[in-house]
Amino acid sequence: MSRASFAHASEAELAKLFDFYQLSWEYEPQSFPIVWNELGNPVEFFTPDFYLPEYDLYIELTVAKPVRNTRKNRKVRLMRSHHPNVNVKLFTRRDVERVFSRSSKRAS
Repeated sequence: MSRASFAHASEAELAKLFDFYQLSWEYEPQSFPIVWNELGNPVEFFTPDFYLPEYDLYIELTVAKPVRNTRKNRKVRLMRSHHPNVNVKLFTRRDVERVFSRSSKRAS
């Protein structure tokens, strides 16, 4: 459970939820190459938002409208293709809304 400067408020909220449930997490701990040039040098990287060490799971969070998720979906697809032993999950706006609606009901 580290403190971080988050790129988006939704990331800070998810980190608070992890803290509430006492889940150990790291923010953007590693970048993975996902595209290489003709010389074999990496030219594009994917840096998932969170890593949950207890679950060996990387989480990428997107709260963009579904029509704008194409870029993130592409990166996750390339990540899974080039790094098949790395567990990564894309959390969409709908996933986040479900999680936060459940957590707010429990807090009531």
